[in-house]
Amino acid sequence: MATHQPYSVALTYLEDQQMLSVRAIEPAKIAPLLTGKLELPILLDEFDFKLDDEFARRLGVAVLNLIALGQPDIKKYISATQATINKPTQR
Repeated sequence: MATHQPYSVALTYLEDQQMLSVRAIEPAKIAPLLTGKLELPILLDEFDFKLDDEFARRLGVAVLNLIALGQPDIKKYISATQATINKPTQR
């Protein structure tokens, strides 16, 4: 199995190409660019350390909403549910 060094992930909406671009970046190289920038901390203990489907959905919605703050043109493509989706009770 291949191993990777730790990396950060940058997601960019390229409006002119109507494309999302995901890139892996070495944390040390991106750290100086992050100083003083908006940060949305996500505390894993608030999710019982479960990185499940609902966590991934909520993370994705939050990231798309953050992109839309700076590039409102993408809003017309976002139809994801903003609130938590309650799971059906299992019997």
